[in-house]
Amino acid sequence: MIQTIELTKKYGDFTALDKLNLSIKEGEIFGLLGANGAGKSTAINMLLGFLNPDSGKVQINDIDATKNAKDARKIIGYIPENVNLYPYLSGVENLDYFCRLAGLKYSKTELQDFLASCGLQSEANDQKVSAYSKGMRQKVGIAIAYAKKAKVYLLDEPASGLDPLASKELSILLKKLASEGATILMASHDIFRVREVCNRIGILKSGILVKELYAKDVSANELETLYLKFMQN
Repeated sequence: MIQTIELTKKYGDFTALDKLNLSIKEGEIFGLLGANGAGKSTAINMLLGFLNPDSGKVQINDIDATKNAKDARKIIGYIPENVNLYPYLSGVENLDYFCRLAGLKYSKTELQDFLASCGLQSEANDQKVSAYSKGMRQKVGIAIAYAKKAKVYLLDEPASGLDPLASKELSILLKKLASEGATILMASHDIFRVREVCNRIGILKSGILVKELYAKDVSANELETLYLKFMQN
C-alpha cells in the first residue's frame, strides 16, 4: 500500500506540498488530479525517495520511503511523463537492458510479450528507438515498469503522447495490475482518463488536497465541473 502522513515540502517561502494525507490500499488505483505546479510530481518524487520531506512520513508497503528509499524502490514501478531510453538500441534491447539492471532476465519472446501487452506494434520491436514517436517510447517505458512485476506503481502523466487506442490499452493494463493486487497512484491532469481508470480521485491545488471522492460517484462531466470549480476559486 501507499501511505503519506502530513507530507510537506517547502522551497524557501513556497510550499510545494502541504500536509498531504493519502492511504491507497492493495488493488486500488488512485488518481491525483491537478494543474501543472499543483504538487503532483513533488509527491511522486518523495514517494520514490528522490526528495526528502520537510515534515511528515512516506510509507510504501510498510517501508519508510525516506529512510529506506533503496528498499522501497525495489518494489516500485515508475512511469514518468518523458521516458529516457537509449536511442541507438531497439525497443526490445532497451527493455532487456533495464530489466537486467533490475536483476531480471527474460527471453526475447517474453520481452516481446511485455511490449505487446503495453501496445507497441510488433514491427517496432527491433527498430532503433531514435526512430520512435513519443508515444512509442512511452509504451516501452510502461513495459519496463510492467516487466518489473512491481507491487506499487507510480505514474506521472503516463498517457502523455499516447494516441486514444494506446491510452485505452494503458487503462486496461492498469486495471489488470490492480486486479492482481498492485497499488497504483496515477498523477494526471487528464480528467476523463482518471475518471475511467481510477477507483478514487483526489484533487490537488497549490500543494493541498482539496477534495477526495470515489470515481463511481461522479460522471466525467461532473468531475470536470468540480475540478474547474476548485481551480478557478
